[in-house]
Amino acid sequence: MPDYDQLNEQIIQCRQCPRLVEWRERIGKEKRKSFQNEEYWAKPVPNFGDPNANGLVVGLAPAAHGANRTGRQFTGDRSGDWLYRSMHRIGFASQPNATHIGDGLKLTNIIVTPVCHCAPPDNKPTREEIANCKTYLDQTLALREWKAFLCLGNIGWTELHKALGIRPIPKFTHGVESHLPDGRIILASFHPSQQNTFTGRLTEEMLDSVIQRFWDLLQA
Repeated sequence: MPDYDQLNEQIIQCRQCPRLVEWRERIGKEKRKSFQNEEYWAKPVPNFGDPNANGLVVGLAPAAHGANRTGRQFTGDRSGDWLYRSMHRIGFASQPNATHIGDGLKLTNIIVTPVCHCAPPDNKPTREEIANCKTYLDQTLALREWKAFLCLGNIGWTELHKALGIRPIPKFTHGVESHLPDGRIILASFHPSQQNTFTGRLTEEMLDSVIQRFWDLLQA
């Protein structure tokens, strides 16, 4: 079984999904006008966080001009701005900003992993692409006996339950908790996407509340 660094190396080298390989690399060449002078990562984005963590955060996928550009989970876009500000307020993140790999951000006691490690068109990976990436979620879960989980969005919630063999899957909504047979807990939050934050579906107070609960579970 690979360790944390070996698993990340496997993830970075992956080319299983032709549609995603084509898309991430094309975006990396075409670029957004505001990032024309930057070199895009344009590869699968590895797990990010504290290698000794016992809390796992499960997201959806890298954003085309966010993590697909920077090469680090939730870095360089508004979703990451929301997430890491909240994590900094609660104590998980060393700073509130996440702009690029060399910005000094460090996470404590958590690792962030996506269901799909490549940026998908329209932020929508297919079922087959999610299935192809499941091997990396399974291997991330196998790294250790995680103490608690936080899922950002319904797809992360669904796929984590599947990977853990939990049926039926509880209905997803913000703040819901899924209690596993062994006593561990999966927390749910609406994804900090612009679609949710711009409309007020997810507020900073709502996000802070779930992340504080996650902190408390890991400290218990």
